[in-house]
Amino acid sequence: MIAELVFVGTELLLGEILNSNAQYLGRQMAMLGVDVYHQVVVGDNAARLRAVFEQALGRADLVIACGGLGPTDDDITREVAAEVAGRPLELDEGLVAELEAWFAGRGRKMTANNRRQCMVPRGATVLPNDRGTAPGLIIPADGGKTLILLPGPPGEMRPMFASHVVPYLTARNGGRPLRLVTRTLRFVGIGESALADGLKDLLENQTDPTIAPYAKTGEVHLRLATRAADEAEGRARIAPVEAEIRARFGRFLYGVDEESLAEAVGRLLAERGLTLSTAESCTGGLVARYITDVPGSSRYFGMGFVTYANEAKVRFLGVPEELLAAQGAVSEPVARAMAEGALQRSGADVAVAITGIAGPDGGTPVKPVGTVWFALAARGFQGDGSGEVPLPAGVWAETARLHGDRDGVRERAATHALALVRRYLLGYLG
Repeated sequence: MIAELVFVGTELLLGEILNSNAQYLGRQMAMLGVDVYHQVVVGDNAARLRAVFEQALGRADLVIACGGLGPTDDDITREVAAEVAGRPLELDEGLVAELEAWFAGRGRKMTANNRRQCMVPRGATVLPNDRGTAPGLIIPADGGKTLILLPGPPGEMRPMFASHVVPYLTARNGGRPLRLVTRTLRFVGIGESALADGLKDLLENQTDPTIAPYAKTGEVHLRLATRAADEAEGRARIAPVEAEIRARFGRFLYGVDEESLAEAVGRLLAERGLTLSTAESCTGGLVARYITDVPGSSRYFGMGFVTYANEAKVRFLGVPEELLAAQGAVSEPVARAMAEGALQRSGADVAVAITGIAGPDGGTPVKPVGTVWFALAARGFQGDGSGEVPLPAGVWAETARLHGDRDGVRERAATHALALVRRYLLGYLG
């Protein structure tokens, strides 16, 4: 089955509201094993909406439209869909009674224009709306095709889709549809081009499952996907491909599916019983925020230092004034001093420091915008003899030239710092 999604509303075209319905329905259709090749946004204009419906029905078996089912004159989806399907609208007295009761239950009187919402194309199936006044509709069209109309507000659309459209689509697909099963592999410390080059043979010869690389801010994700009757079958099909990718690039693979880099680093800290502190300048506490976004992070994170000004670096981290004067805040010696100061003053086992130029101003020919220095200081970890990798004591520093606007540089710097901590915890430093 091929479906097309249509989203109705001039406010969507103007960017006045976020079209979260597109993301929701796209995911739901994939899970149900229904292919979606096109999504269309159209304003509240009858002629343009008619053209969109006609085009969609010409290339899809199923058209799902959201929005335009309200009681006002610009809510035209119901009327245009009925016209395209060749089915006259008829007043459903049962719906009128239900709607009058809905208003009465809220101490309100139904106005005359609400009766528009009770007009039903002949032969259509009505989908109850437990959250609002606009019922949904399943409208048969020529050639065995179907139009499904859903209300626009997500709080109304999503329960209606889950309760009524999912069973309809499942039955139409024979009761046990093939669903899309995916697994996302998350990498850090390697670029998209380098990863793709190392997987060139797999990418060029892929059949099932498919492999798709996605560049994220400071990361690369690989999405493995297959269609299967259930999750277990899909996972079994994906497993050999994932194993081969892990064999080639496991060093850079920090997590799967929804696991964030901060969660992965926190898991490693917790497994070893270690604590972390941060010393941040240009990132302004972003690393600490990522870490503390993870529930339970108080087990391994006690404090961080945001030392944006040089005076703060001296006062709170003990960075020597003469070092700042001689080397500048964005330098290897200062990054090292920040990490050592955070380690000593926090009492943590590991400390990571960042100092850089996020822009848009402040860059020089020697230190352009995007220049960032990182340092990690650690007390060392010998483990308890149960197989953990011993970790050395010491201080390590490295620099990166990060691209992007101010926010992009800061986000990439925070990701790089977390990746540096991960590398240390896995024994890749020292």
